[in-house]
Amino acid sequence: MQRKDDQPKRLALLTSGGDAQGMNAAIRAIVRSAISFGVEVYAVFEGYEGLIRGGDAIRPMSWDSVGGILQRGGTVIGSARSDEFRTRQGRLKAARNLLEKEIDSLIVIGGDGSLTGADIFRQEWHGLLEELVAQQSISIELAQRHPHLRLVGLVGSIDNDMYGTDMTIGADSALHRITEAVDAITSTATSHRRAFIIKVMGRNCGYLALMGGLATGADWVLIPESPPQVEKWEDVMCERLKAGRRAGRRDAFVILAEGARDRDGKPISSDYVAEVLENSLGEEVRVTVLGHVQRGGAPSAFDRNLGTLLGYAAVETILSSSPADEPKLIGLHGNRISRQPLMECVRQTQEVNQLINAREYERAMELRGSSFKEAFQTLKTMLRALPHPVIAEQPRFRLAVMHAGAPAPGMNTAVRAAVRIGLDRGHVLLGVRNGFQGLIDGDVFEMNWMSVNGFAPLGGAELGTNEKIPSGSDLYHIARSIETHQIQGILMIGGWSGYEAAYRMLQERVNFPAFNIPIVCLPASINNDLPGCELSVGADTALNNIVEAVDKIKQSAVAQRRCFIVEVMGGKCGYLALMSGLASGAERVYINEEGVTLKDMQLDVETLNQSFRSGKRLGLIIRSESANDVYTTSFMCALFEEESADLFDVRQAILGHLQQGGNPSPFDRILATRLATRCIEYLIQQAEQGKTESAFIGLIGHEIKFSNLEDFPRMVELDKRRPRQQWWMDLRPIARVLANPPSEIQIS
Repeated sequence: MQRKDDQPKRLALLTSGGDAQGMNAAIRAIVRSAISFGVEVYAVFEGYEGLIRGGDAIRPMSWDSVGGILQRGGTVIGSARSDEFRTRQGRLKAARNLLEKEIDSLIVIGGDGSLTGADIFRQEWHGLLEELVAQQSISIELAQRHPHLRLVGLVGSIDNDMYGTDMTIGADSALHRITEAVDAITSTATSHRRAFIIKVMGRNCGYLALMGGLATGADWVLIPESPPQVEKWEDVMCERLKAGRRAGRRDAFVILAEGARDRDGKPISSDYVAEVLENSLGEEVRVTVLGHVQRGGAPSAFDRNLGTLLGYAAVETILSSSPADEPKLIGLHGNRISRQPLMECVRQTQEVNQLINAREYERAMELRGSSFKEAFQTLKTMLRALPHPVIAEQPRFRLAVMHAGAPAPGMNTAVRAAVRIGLDRGHVLLGVRNGFQGLIDGDVFEMNWMSVNGFAPLGGAELGTNEKIPSGSDLYHIARSIETHQIQGILMIGGWSGYEAAYRMLQERVNFPAFNIPIVCLPASINNDLPGCELSVGADTALNNIVEAVDKIKQSAVAQRRCFIVEVMGGKCGYLALMSGLASGAERVYINEEGVTLKDMQLDVETLNQSFRSGKRLGLIIRSESANDVYTTSFMCALFEEESADLFDVRQAILGHLQQGGNPSPFDRILATRLATRCIEYLIQQAEQGKTESAFIGLIGHEIKFSNLEDFPRMVELDKRRPRQQWWMDLRPIARVLANPPSEIQIS
């Protein structure tokens, strides 16, 4: 970034309101980015209370003062609500304390109340300075040097309730806590044929309840934005759960947002729901209030990277702004950083709350955004105990669902959504076992509503998968299977080999007329190496698996002055390496896209040696498995060990297939559900119109889009098995800035 003449030389940051996982990642990014840009940075401890107290509550931060905090929950600089800051006298003290340290730029991480308070402070700044000068608390020269307060806001809120950003810091981690809790409770509920009510946070926003319900396969969900639409909603809820019992479900779950209410605005309590269910079902009902556990624990990989990217962007924004510029809210739209007028976002957020209180629920739902509404509509189908009855005159299409490629967490979730959406629309859903080999063998069977019961949280691929790409006589056998089972459309959920196989069928249509059916590919690959999408199902889970493993490795390494070289999957796509390096604070990331040279490794060894001489206790390097065919992980480990001058030990950790395992993350469950819903709708539309277009689907930005399957070769590097365009490579410079201090900064 080019320095401006009026660029601030110092800035302060504070966290306020409720804590949220990922705040520490933002703090780390702000501190290190500011230092890299040559700006002094101060942390205000205990939020606005510390701003009023001043003195040691406003402390200068060094590069190392934010080391080792990425994986910690909460906020290391503390947070507190301050009634005194709500008064002008309190803000007068805060202004004086900042000016004593010549600070006139502020980054605030908090909710809408905290950000509103910050903007009031900014608007009053000039008047506060005049008053301080009149009181002779500061000199007129000091006031003249700092006539404006620059302000940037980041949203730290597990509720994900702020307008102007798709995700707020902490929301993804809170969803992790919710899904982990429901997954754990499921075994007890199933064992005892018991109903559970899970109460989650969300005073005016139902995001956690809605997405938690979608991710866990809940039977009923109550959110503030859309109260039950029928007068006797209790009877409908009870009948839905009874129908689930009759269909064979042993467990029953109701997820309740703390701000849920009925159509008249009356709060719906967990105790009331429990009483209703016990009276109707005639069985024990248990209530679990998750409470502040949703705020606790280590942040997810998503929240670490979100906090990091927002923190970096906040520093960039505050340093590039003019003193009188309107303050900005730094948010996320799709996978891109956005900058919106701060107070417009706050105003829209508060308007949603007002609409809910005024019982204008439809308008409130509109302001939550299209993806929120879409998820709610999908949830309503998923909540059904059985599909709608088939309409006799409605055409019924026979649609096949299959996996292909390596296993990826979230494949089962996608199958569940596809089958239930298709059945609810009145069509026949066929399962294909064991990927394209199953089509070759004719291993096809009809699926029903309960065939996918319990699939939402399951890792692996229950239908089976492999990396078979059909050729020769295989194609003839696939054509026979399609004709025998009267398949009219195929949903392939999988990775690279699945895409290649689907494209092969498209090419062979001239030889096999049976292939003239619509085929749609849903991206499921931990490598995130597929075209037409920015995020594949399974990649988020793999990232979390890597980050959890690296957290443990770092604890081991720091005790013994050790450097670890961690090898992750990805083939020749460096997504997992770069994003896990960003989320874990790795000093160096090696990826195939950049290559590896002996000079690179020599420089990295010299940097590590200098760092360990200066007191460093831990080194972390992430290497993508195919970064270089010659400079393997073992080679690097031996080289670094030899050149370490006995300053540190070097160990390697090859994480292997644990990256593919485990239950899918909430993000992957939700993404799989959204994509599968759209895929089935696509196949139905093609069949209704008599078309045979084939496509692959993907989330690009914040929109779900289809790309023509014919464009597959044009959009990829076939020899590297990765897309030509990889959006995440734009994050590489940020990873470099945050990895190591500038050369003039001494490591303490």
